[in-house]
Amino acid sequence: MKTTLHFQDADAFYEQLLDAHTGLSREAAELFNARLILLLANQVGDTRVLADCIAAARELPNGGA
Repeated sequence: MKTTLHFQDADAFYEQLLDAHTGLSREAAELFNARLILLLANQVGDTRVLADCIAAARELPNGGA
């Protein structure tokens, strides 16, 4: 699992992510996030890496909130 910044342009990605949520209800945004997570997980494809990512995300501040 990569834990250091690995983006070519992190700011541009963040802007795309925010733009993708524009005009969505909370429910639609949550569905979008779920679909995006599944698409990105499919790109990773390694169940061990995905499990490590899930565990790391839960350890982040407010991960359990």
